[in-house]
Amino acid sequence: MIATIIIVGSLSYFFNNSYASTIIDNFKTEQAIKKKQKIIQTNLTNYLNTVTKDGTASVSFYNLGAESGSAAANSKYAKLYQTGSLETESNAHAVKTAASTYKLYLTAYLMNQKANGNFSWTTENTDSFDKMIVNSENDFAETQIDKYGASTISTFIKKQGWYPSVFQDGQAAKTTSYSLQLLLEDLATGKGAYENESDQAKILNLMGQQIYRTGIPAGASAADSGTTVQDKVGFLNDTNNDAGIVTLPNGQKYILVVMTNGHNQSGLSGFSRIAEITKNVQKIVYGSDAGSKIENYS
Repeated sequence: MIATIIIVGSLSYFFNNSYASTIIDNFKTEQAIKKKQKIIQTNLTNYLNTVTKDGTASVSFYNLGAESGSAAANSKYAKLYQTGSLETESNAHAVKTAASTYKLYLTAYLMNQKANGNFSWTTENTDSFDKMIVNSENDFAETQIDKYGASTISTFIKKQGWYPSVFQDGQAAKTTSYSLQLLLEDLATGKGAYENESDQAKILNLMGQQIYRTGIPAGASAADSGTTVQDKVGFLNDTNNDAGIVTLPNGQKYILVVMTNGHNQSGLSGFSRIAEITKNVQKIVYGSDAGSKIENYS
């Protein structure tokens, strides 16, 4: 009887101490995560403030967390990258020339029209829509804006909580990087106009095929080989923009919007600047030493 009591007592001691040890380990992990998050956000804020200082760039970053079942999702540090925990912007509410990133707003409007039974996929418009995203061709987009009217599309955009004056008669389309970020959040998560899973997948697939890859795709790949990007670019005069959803090999995902102008840019020359910003953002947030110490970017 005494032996039994001793055994039971020993087991109770073991389990109690094991439970206490688990609590302590979890607490230490939580504290480490909070510290890393603070350092990452500080570094990212400081870096983005540096690249937007002259007013010729706007950047919005939003982490989407890890894909379900991925290596990153199963890491004990998964909470470090929980959705939205590291969101950072710089000059993100400055109104800039949208160039062809406006086609993302048109896409959302058309998907809303489809949900309401006012748009359907035909052989003709499927081909034209594909070229609008993959090749950034303008014909289909301009036809749709003429058909539905800039003011009608703008009313829809405003209801989504996005920058409301993208389309104005007689003017180049305008937007903010933050507004494009919000739109990409809906697209990435299948919300709002993108609730139809088939249409959402189609659009993301097309964005993964778009032919201008020297901006976010190049920068993300330079930071971590095997990273994939679904994005939409825009370029007009000295404006070079890129708005994308990025997936790292370990399953972490994020949204990045970089809008640039000035610096004697022309054609696609500004996309190397976007690539450099992307590479640095990805290293700051997801690099092997991310969150280890405060860096100086001045």
